[in-house]
Amino acid sequence: MKELIEHMAKSLVKDPSAVVVTETEANNQIELTLKVAPEDTGKIIGKQGRIARALRTVLKAAATKEGKKCTLEID
Repeated sequence: MKELIEHMAKSLVKDPSAVVVTETEANNQIELTLKVAPEDTGKIIGKQGRIARALRTVLKAAATKEGKKCTLEID
């Protein structure tokens, strides 16, 4: 899951080296936190949150395939 979000985020931002994804897992629940450079935050969120919503949808589909629950927070 972590690699999936990291790959998608790096393809969207101007500074891919600033993309950091941290993963915490507890009771079959995975929480991912995505941090990007301040100037790239808007690109990750998108207009009216469309890109962030799309990232969460893809993540949810991948997690469901593995039988887990996943959430994504953007800092």
